[in-house]
Amino acid sequence: MTLQNENDYQDLLSLWSDLESGLGIILNSPDSIQEFEQRVWQYDRWMRDLLQRDPDLGLYLLFQLASNSPVGYSASHALICAVLSHLIVLEFGLPEAARTSLVHAAMTMNISMTALQDRLTEQTERPNPTQQEAIAAHPINSSATLNRIGVADALWLHTIEMHHDEATDKGELRAISPVRRLARILRVVDRYAAQISPRKLREGRSATESIRSIIAKSTHPPDEVSHALVHAVGLCPPGTYVRLDSGELAVVVRRSDQPNLPEVAIVINGEGLLITPARRKRLAVAP
Repeated sequence: MTLQNENDYQDLLSLWSDLESGLGIILNSPDSIQEFEQRVWQYDRWMRDLLQRDPDLGLYLLFQLASNSPVGYSASHALICAVLSHLIVLEFGLPEAARTSLVHAAMTMNISMTALQDRLTEQTERPNPTQQEAIAAHPINSSATLNRIGVADALWLHTIEMHHDEATDKGELRAISPVRRLARILRVVDRYAAQISPRKLREGRSATESIRSIIAKSTHPPDEVSHALVHAVGLCPPGTYVRLDSGELAVVVRRSDQPNLPEVAIVINGEGLLITPARRKRLAVAP
């Protein structure tokens, strides 16, 4: 980390937490928010500013915050998806307007089921039929909600409508329409972020297991978006935990030029005891 002291770390963590809290407020009460679209723009600029300070540290703090979010899963998931979408856009070099529509879609794609999404993460049983209907309808309902409260960006709205459409997996990314392109990116990001997040019903998958699963399910190999995601954040993003062959537990702190060679800090030894201070090393992750 490039921080000078513990106060710098806490200050930056507080900024990410405040951003997540603000996003949670507008997702939970969209009809009571004046100038909703402008608020989303504000949070997008805030997110970009935090990432520009130190993208590795931003990812680290974001994933650490997500593991114990005081706001709720929905806001945490939305912010992670927005950050990952932003980083993938940089990989592909998409136009700024497309980047904005995608990031805003990532922040708001589940707005019609925010309360339900938070409740589902606490459930120990599978969704009931009524909940399943709400889940299935949320792409259309979220787009309709945003349109009703004044969002005018058609690409933003249509991306949300299509972000669970399996048909977006077909065709080369550069050859399909802009909305299908963004919907495919959001579909991959959404699945990845959901898989690595723990639920009451199940534990989260490891980051490497999640990306392998997404690539394996691709209907158009090689999956351009999944590979761009790996290149952007690595096989194990900063802030995620890895269990070493030695039995030690480490947290990823920085990416490297090679997706399978992150820098980690070993925090628990093979006997389950805390290591103070944490021991840093470069880790080779099997792709």
